[in-house]
Amino acid sequence: MQYTLYPQLRQEVRPAHSPAWPRERALLLAALLLALVAVAGPALVQPAHYHDFADQRVWGALPHAMDVLSNLPFALWGLAGGGVLVQALRRQAVDRTAAWLAGLFFGGLMVTTAVSTMYHWQPDNAGLLWDRGGMVLAFAGLLGLAACQGISARAGVALATAVLVLGPVSVQVWAVSGNLLPWGVLQFGGMALIVGLACLRPEAARAGPSHLGLTIRWSLLIALYALAKVLELGDHQVFEWTGHLISGHSLKHIVASCAAWPVVAALMAVMKSRAESGSPSRAGSKGADRLSPAPAA
Repeated sequence: MQYTLYPQLRQEVRPAHSPAWPRERALLLAALLLALVAVAGPALVQPAHYHDFADQRVWGALPHAMDVLSNLPFALWGLAGGGVLVQALRRQAVDRTAAWLAGLFFGGLMVTTAVSTMYHWQPDNAGLLWDRGGMVLAFAGLLGLAACQGISARAGVALATAVLVLGPVSVQVWAVSGNLLPWGVLQFGGMALIVGLACLRPEAARAGPSHLGLTIRWSLLIALYALAKVLELGDHQVFEWTGHLISGHSLKHIVASCAAWPVVAALMAVMKSRAESGSPSRAGSKGADRLSPAPAA
């Protein structure tokens, strides 16, 4: 009897691959390919006049006033997103993985406000080092949310963690060697990953109505990011076209901060959906029972 039961026992405890494994494997291969390009690709040098922004106006004791003040929307969106996220958690409308990634994104926006303001107060490579380092936090949360929505929660956490580790490394490589390629791969390769992940059927649609993740309108976010990059590249041209009213770089800050809009909208939508469907589902939130009120005697 022991010999007949033992194979059955082994079959029961053998871990099965997740249904998301093919997508997780494809994401891993794409990330490894980007890492290979960052390491083996030709060196990329930052333009010599990178810090020569169009708007050099001083307001009182505030240098480069518009480029400094235009960072405030990052803080406003970060605060607004954080407030909506707290409400979603209280209503058990979002699972812990999506909440952690969204919190990382909104927290990154707050950090970006501080480091970008510091950089634009006195633009130089030392300040730019901190500016780019702060952007890594928001970028990690955003990429994690894209992988979480398109593939799995495990993929989202893994990708966000990889960006949190490799992002500062890419910035340090530039600071030490002047090679901007690793940072460029992280930024533009990361956005390419988001575009690819946005084309996938969301995990929520495959997991069923009990799924507590977020469904973000990535097309809107990608469009905002692309517009922000165009404005950044056209800094001086926009400053001339607007009659020296505002520069392309200042507008870039405002438009880039609005990338939080689709994430905030997704949180509001999932709260509305849970409210309309009645009591919140607990299938996707580990330990949610401890967060819910005890039933009346």
